[in-house]
Amino acid sequence: MNPCMHNIQLSSELLPKHIAIIMDGNGRWAKTQGKPRVFGHKNGVSAVRKTISTSAKLGIKAITLFAFSSENWRRPEDEVGVLMELFITVLSTEVKKLHKNNLRLRVIGDKSRFNPRLQTKIAQAEALTENNTGMVINIAANYGGKWDIVEATKSISAKVARGEIDASDVNEELITSHLTMADLPEVDLLIRTSGECRISNFMLWQMAYAEMYFTPTYWPEFNEDSLIEAITWFVNRERRFGCTDEQVEELIESD
Repeated sequence: MNPCMHNIQLSSELLPKHIAIIMDGNGRWAKTQGKPRVFGHKNGVSAVRKTISTSAKLGIKAITLFAFSSENWRRPEDEVGVLMELFITVLSTEVKKLHKNNLRLRVIGDKSRFNPRLQTKIAQAEALTENNTGMVINIAANYGGKWDIVEATKSISAKVARGEIDASDVNEELITSHLTMADLPEVDLLIRTSGECRISNFMLWQMAYAEMYFTPTYWPEFNEDSLIEAITWFVNRERRFGCTDEQVEELIESD
């Protein structure tokens, strides 16, 4: 019998355990509104809130949001500055809500390039939520998939040089254990907004078997329905059960 037939509840086990999102299109969305790019970044925060809230209600184990790639430093200096200030503001205002809801916040990437004030805010936010047992929210900031693999390789090479392990011990499991997010399930579902169809040096290793969902929706317009639509697509791609949006919504309502 089809597990997604009407009146048969969809099991949460069929949902993705780890969702990665490339939040794209803030600048282009702002342009359609006749506003500067910064306006788009600020409105993108609302989409982040909705995505985190909906994912937590569905019982998703982890969500990783690509906030700032290592390539983003090439953007105009004033835009980068605003993005950094926005990052600080959001960390300050949102982390208490996340903590209250038992969610864990982590920032992944090379944080050394951020100014000391932002590095302090990141450390405080991570420390506040580190013992929480709910969904893990990874914010990828100054992150690149190649950087992640290079850092893991350096760490493993140092261990070989010190004689702690042999070169012959290096395998997929060892490399995985030295990457960021090694304690989380690999990515099941990648979502990219704004119609671009590439992964832009995101989690190259962790997305090896991910289903990839590309939507023309600009990130500031991405909402609960958008996420449910993506997850429904995933369930039907992965399991081919003919699942409906309404059945995913029922999982939220039954929580």
